[in-house]
Amino acid sequence: MNTDTPNTTASDLKPGQFKLHKKIGNARRATFMTDHGSFQTPCFMAVGTKATVKAMTPEELIDCGTQVVLGNTYHLHLRPGEKLIKKMGGLHKFMNWNGPILTDSGGFQIFSLSSLRKMSEKGVEFRSHIDGSKYFISPEKSMEIQMDLGSDIIMAFDECLKYPSTDDEIKRSMDLTHRWLIRSAAAMTRPESSLFGIVQGGLSLEHRKYSLAQVTSVDLPGYALGGFSVGEPIHLMHELMPQVAPLMPEDKPRYLMGVGTPLDLVLSVDAGIDMFDCVLPTRVARNGTLYTWSGKVSIKREMYKEDPSALDAECDCYTCKNYSKAYLRHLFLSGEILSARLNTIHNLHFYMSLMKKMRSAIESDTWETFRDDCLTRFVRSDKDS
Repeated sequence: MNTDTPNTTASDLKPGQFKLHKKIGNARRATFMTDHGSFQTPCFMAVGTKATVKAMTPEELIDCGTQVVLGNTYHLHLRPGEKLIKKMGGLHKFMNWNGPILTDSGGFQIFSLSSLRKMSEKGVEFRSHIDGSKYFISPEKSMEIQMDLGSDIIMAFDECLKYPSTDDEIKRSMDLTHRWLIRSAAAMTRPESSLFGIVQGGLSLEHRKYSLAQVTSVDLPGYALGGFSVGEPIHLMHELMPQVAPLMPEDKPRYLMGVGTPLDLVLSVDAGIDMFDCVLPTRVARNGTLYTWSGKVSIKREMYKEDPSALDAECDCYTCKNYSKAYLRHLFLSGEILSARLNTIHNLHFYMSLMKKMRSAIESDTWETFRDDCLTRFVRSDKDS
């Protein structure tokens, strides 16, 4: 699914291999190979929680520049079930997506069910948010589910703590995540898939270093930073990222889970992160918030009622080429299904275009200029949009 493969060809890579092409400061340009082709980094992955990116067809995802789709282990385990998906030929065939798929372990969703779960060393017992039925997921079970789905990148089962947590809670959780990682790695028997470990540790640099040492003691194709976007003040993540990301292995992809806004992405790439996922662009699109190169637009505002202009003059997505702000506002206020579709097409195209421009800026030695221009654009307040 790569759309801008460097001349240093990815055909030499085998699934699970990572090739760093260029680095400016901490910002990196690279390729990661999977069993369903390579993808270029920095990369934003579209979130397809229940085997679909809401309001989008696979063809539209490709048109937007999507390289990787993320599926959710927890939700797919509950419905329709990984065994059914395996019987249907695996998740790629089931959802008609031929590119790379990453699945999370289910840990984040399970631990968000605080009143419906019971945790032990073995794993987590929880009740379905759908019908209250009882389930149990362990590191071994999480690996089994993800292997049945046929994921290209499988995330280790971890504990994601709430914010804030005490030092004792964080230390206990990091140690448990490490033990669960060892069990996850032992249970991984699908050679076509790549297992990524997850570094925890909250907002403490020392805790992050401790967890990083634990997680990277297990040799894996890639590593992720988890436990962000759980309610912490965002500026604390921005301050911590340049200190943590460069400590991660240089020769492996670095994945920041659940992040974020365009500003978050630019700052995190500048810190050395390669991969991202977040429901934000698709979720806010359905709520009428659109990202543009001039800042955020709330399409329901009265000021767009008679505005014949395109949403973003710098965007060449299907929505911007064919529809006015006035029409998009009308669709949203009328509750039309087309509103969610056109808004989602734009936001995903914007995100994928941003990532492609970042890759190009690193390749062309213009990263600092591009970064500073983005920061100027993205910190503008909504009232200026």
